Amino acid sequence: MSQLFGDMPEDDGLPGATRRVAIIVMILGTSMTVLDGSIVNVALPMIARSLHVDPAAAVWIANAYILAGAMTMVAFASIGEVFGFRRLYMSGILVFTLASLGCALSPSLAILNGMRFLQGLGGAAAMSIGPALYRNIFPTRLLGTALGINALVVASSTAAGPAIGGLMLSVLNWPWLFAVNVPIGIVTLLLAQRVLPRNPGRGGKFDATGALLSAIALGTFVMAVDGLSRHDSWDKELLLGGTAAASTILFIIRQRKYVAPLLPLDIFASQRFSMAVATSLCSFVGQGIAFIALPFLFQGAYGFSPLLSAALFTPWPVAIAITAPIAGRLADRYSAALLSTCGLLVLTIGLMLLACLGEHASIPDILWRAFVCGLGFGFFQSPNNREMLSNAPRTRSGTASGVLAIARTFGQSLGAALVAVVLAATSIAQANADTAHMDASAVHLSLWLAASATLLATIISALRIRHGRVSEASV
Repeated sequence: MSQLFGDMPEDDGLPGATRRVAIIVMILGTSMTVLDGSIVNVALPMIARSLHVDPAAAVWIANAYILAGAMTMVAFASIGEVFGFRRLYMSGILVFTLASLGCALSPSLAILNGMRFLQGLGGAAAMSIGPALYRNIFPTRLLGTALGINALVVASSTAAGPAIGGLMLSVLNWPWLFAVNVPIGIVTLLLAQRVLPRNPGRGGKFDATGALLSAIALGTFVMAVDGLSRHDSWDKELLLGGTAAASTILFIIRQRKYVAPLLPLDIFASQRFSMAVATSLCSFVGQGIAFIALPFLFQGAYGFSPLLSAALFTPWPVAIAITAPIAGRLADRYSAALLSTCGLLVLTIGLMLLACLGEHASIPDILWRAFVCGLGFGFFQSPNNREMLSNAPRTRSGTASGVLAIARTFGQSLGAALVAVVLAATSIAQANADTAHMDASAVHLSLWLAASATLLATIISALRIRHGRVSEASV
């Protein structure tokens, strides 16, 4: 850790002493925004009872946060480049903090959902340009290590969310899940004001039409995925899917013709950048499938309780937290493409091991296989993120951060959609067959699809190795 704050004559980024405080700012902001994506889930039944609403309606307390982020990531990445990363990050934390207070004071479901949407906007603003800020805070020689710390924070927050939520609810009411963000947000803002690099942004126009088209495309896609998981009517699904496709096409046309595009498509001229994006997308499809499919296996086929099912996931993020910083440090010295490929290969093996679980799998058997998956994903993520950022011009750091966030969200959503399709395809057969057996069959098929997605990511990643390490002198 101490090497992160040492100075060398050729260093770019902030001085070492300032980096110490800056990384605290990034850790606090990332922890809050990631935790709030999962910490509330455990409280949904309590909130539904408190607000006297149907439990199904309370699901949108979680969905509103996700939807807000999905709709605005592209726009926020561009806003960061136009107006400056520091200004956007601080604005995002401010909105997130105020919305957290609004959530805690909400007297009705409608107001709570609105506050959650605003909270999601603030979180998306801060998270969308996080990697770009890391690139401005740390010298290039330490970028992989810094991104490894970021991956550790994300994984730890993901793993801790349900446990922290459950612990707080054992002694406090649900509004405190949101109120706790207020003092943390204030401290983050005060520190950010002091230490974050003051880049003014490139200025110029903001592509509002492109932002609207991207919001419609990503928002309708997420809603279509949610509809598949709830078996909505095909007419509604086709309308949402068609709107997403049409908006995407119009967005691409707009970006090709507009002088100041929201998402400059020339960033994909770098083959290594494009391959890193494709690798990230496929890997998150695989992880998204596994995270949705495994609860059906644990609870439906094996009969485990929801609490035990949640605990069985713990080795995955724990392994990421262990390996991501190590992989990040190695990526500063060795080929990021090679490290990513090795990690993806381990992840693929881990998913295959999960797909081969028997009808009466023991808890230790599940735990070690999930740990293998986490080891692979942790070893892949930091080097691949470094590869992506290093192959984008420094002036396009915000765009690269936005693309990284889109690959994560789109990949996880696509993975969820694939699981929903598989489960829907087996639902008719379940009416005349053993339900547990059919649930297990559907989940095993889903896990093989996940392994196929990560195998494709492995192949794409391996194709980068022959190009050797990218020269970073120009970036």
